Formats: sequence, C-alpha cells, structure tokens
Amino acid sequence: MNANIYLRRRSVNVIGLTLSWVSMALGLIGLLWILWTLFYNGLSALNVAFFLNSTPAPGTEGGGMANAIMGSLMMVGFATLVSTPIGILAGVFLAEFGKTSAFAAATRFVVDIMLSAPSIVIGLFVYAIAVATVKHFSGWAGSLALSLIAVPVVVRTTENMLNLVPGSLREAAFALGAPRWKVSLAVTLRAVRGGVVTGVLLAIARMIGETAPLLFTALNNQFFSLDMNQPMANLPVAIYNFAMSPYENWQSLAWGGAALIALIVLTINIIARVVFRDKVQA
Repeated sequence: MNANIYLRRRSVNVIGLTLSWVSMALGLIGLLWILWTLFYNGLSALNVAFFLNSTPAPGTEGGGMANAIMGSLMMVGFATLVSTPIGILAGVFLAEFGKTSAFAAATRFVVDIMLSAPSIVIGLFVYAIAVATVKHFSGWAGSLALSLIAVPVVVRTTENMLNLVPGSLREAAFALGAPRWKVSLAVTLRAVRGGVVTGVLLAIARMIGETAPLLFTALNNQFFSLDMNQPMANLPVAIYNFAMSPYENWQSLAWGGAALIALIVLTINIIARVVFRDKVQA
C-alpha cells in the first residue's frame, strides 16, 4: 500500500515537473522568436541617420527618428520628475503614517485601480481635462498621462519596500530622540533606497513603451520641436504610424524604433535587477 502511494506521488511529481518544463520552454521559445524577429529587422535600421534625422515625408527615402527620440525623452523626463517625488512621498505616508487609517485604505484602493487600469483610459481622461479644454494637443498633456501611469508603480514599490524594514530599526531611531518624519525619510527610506530606485526605473521602462495615452495627448509631429506646448513627436506613436504605412522606408524605421525601445527597456530592467540587487536584499 505504501509502495503504491509512493509510486503515485512520484508519478504526479514527474508529470507536474514535465508540464512545468514544457510550459517554460514554450514561453521561452515565443519570447526568443519575438526578440529575434524584432532585432533581426530593427538593428539594421539603427544607423547614424536614424539618430540625427527627423521622420521623413511620405514616399521619401532616408530620414530617421531624431524628433521622436527627443520628444519621448522630454516627455518621459518631465513625467519622471513629477511622478517620482509624488510616488515616493505617497508610499512613505502609506507605510509609515497611515497604515490603518481609512484614508490610507482608500488611497491603496485607488492606486490598485490605477495599476490595473488600461492606459488608453488614462489617455482619454487626460484628453478630457488637458487637451479638450485648451483645444490642442501638447507634450505637457503627454507628460501628464505618463505621470499618472508611473505614480502608482512608484507608490506601490516604495510602500512594499518600506514594509520590509524591521521595526527595531525605527525603534532605535525613536530612542535617540529623532522625530517621526526624520525617521521615515532619513532612516527607513534610506535603508531601502535601492528598492525605491528600482521601482522608479521600472516605472520609466513602462512609460517609454506607452502608445495609447500619447495618441490622445501629445499626438505626433513630423518636425523636430522642443516646444512642449505643441504636438510632439514620440517613438511609440511614430512606430504605430510607420508600421501601418505602405512605405518600406517607414516600415524599416518602425522596426528600428521598436528595437530601440526594446533595448532601452531591457537595459533598464537589467540595471534595476542587477545593480541594485544587493541593496534591495540588504
């Protein structure tokens, strides 16, 4: 009887492990297939002209993505400047000051909704309050939409990291006479700064690839522009427009833009998981 139970359990274990390995292999095959197709078609378009020239007119040869790259950098940069302090301070409040309050519970509920909300919904919201009211698209509206996407990521990461700080560290700081705000900012937040920076980097990685919010806010611009009060070119929308076009030159630039975004996101994730790994564990 015991032998039969052992054999049955061993068979179930083998079947479970086999299915797990097969599932992992299928997932890796799909991922490698996507990456191979992306880099095979996109890396050839990443030349000097791609980074120095603006998007070409329909039917013309050459050109690049300089205006879209600069537009994405500006909008993501401003969105990071806005979302980082708001997200970190909100996370500090939820973890240190309002753990059990009704306001904190409501804030967590809203943050969870924003984390799971489709980005196109956020784009429509910003369009209604920041584009339709002023009657024109702008880079500022695009930055606002990206900020709303990044804030909940930073909030949740900061709160989760602060919850890992042992209570004895806070008690030691309180015993030395430090006020609560100083303990929160100079002791607990400093102890998990690596994890907080990781959350900010992951939020940036998410913002870089968002297309739907920018379609409703920043739209696009064929020319090189640094005016954030006007429609602004950006990589995701340029990739979307060029990939749907009948021109081979535009399609090649779309592959190049997609490969560039993939490389940026891959680099950010590697930095977040490798460079700050020891600090997060500490």
